[in-house]
Amino acid sequence: MRIQVNTHDTAGDDDFTGRVEAAIRGGLSRFEAQLTRIEVHLADINAGKGGAADKRCMIEARPTNHNPVAVTHQAATIPLALDGAIEKAVRALDKALASRTDHKGRHSVRDNDLR
Repeated sequence: MRIQVNTHDTAGDDDFTGRVEAAIRGGLSRFEAQLTRIEVHLADINAGKGGAADKRCMIEARPTNHNPVAVTHQAATIPLALDGAIEKAVRALDKALASRTDHKGRHSVRDNDLR
């Protein structure tokens, strides 16, 4: 799983990027085998003017053999926006990839891991 972090109007040094990648890997680790790439877009919507919930995090996850899944979350700080987007991404990926397992948690006949 490759993670790409893009920043706009926010500080994006190597340490910051490493922390974002670690948060993504930790939050989405159970989907790691099913994802090829994750793009994270972080932005300050008001570009330094301030305001409530002016930091945005957009996560686009690309599962194998599925359409991309994208979620967005806005919050007062970048870490809060990132955490909210990770939570939304987990729910969206659960829903998008649910066809790979049935409702009782067993593998589907369509699951590639059983072949």
